[in-house]
Amino acid sequence: MKKWRYDSARDLDQTLVERLRRFPREPDMLVYGLRSLMALIIRGWLRAYHRFEIVGLENLHDNGSFVMVANHSSHLDALCLLAAVPLRKLHRAFPAAAADYFFKSVPRVWVAAVVVNALPFARQVHVRQSLSICCELLSNPGNILIIFPEGTRSTTGETQDFKSGIGALVAGRDVSVFPCYLDGAFDAWPKGSRFPRPRKIRLIVGSPRNYVARAAEKTNICAIAAELRDAVKELGRRNGSD
Repeated sequence: MKKWRYDSARDLDQTLVERLRRFPREPDMLVYGLRSLMALIIRGWLRAYHRFEIVGLENLHDNGSFVMVANHSSHLDALCLLAAVPLRKLHRAFPAAAADYFFKSVPRVWVAAVVVNALPFARQVHVRQSLSICCELLSNPGNILIIFPEGTRSTTGETQDFKSGIGALVAGRDVSVFPCYLDGAFDAWPKGSRFPRPRKIRLIVGSPRNYVARAAEKTNICAIAAELRDAVKELGRRNGSD
């Protein structure tokens, strides 16, 4: 009979903040429990306070790894997209978050790593390294990458141009890409506002796209970014937004 062996996490000698900043993180049952509990609380709060609604949830049927891309105008955006993910997949959903904003102060690190399970993404330097980490995530079946290709929150609520990084990430890769549109998040919690307001929010999930046949060349990368932006905006227009 094979002996059972317990291997402790490799980061036990690090402080809690250091462990949370590290990515990929070691499994931690306490963090998993807190994240699951917070997800239930946040989903209840979104539905009660923001009358949160998901349109097109049936489109998220991919059993492999996939990417969700959306417009970005509020700190509520990642929470709304995570609310569309089944609880059983919660710990394998990774919203890309600005490393220079969310992984500096201790309170933000706690929220980003424990509550949101965020992937620290470098916006100014080491962008290629961040994209490489995203590629590794997608190469492992069952992971979900949530990304906001505008790079930062819109100050007007209008969808801005998508950075070419999203094109570099999905070009030539056999993964589904789901364009999503968030309606009402800007009114609920715009950039510069200290607290969210009780405004209705809708998440509209579009049909998946696949760019495996598109070579990772500069023209294709830029074209894919533009196509995804247009797809996101079209979801808003179809539903009377943007």
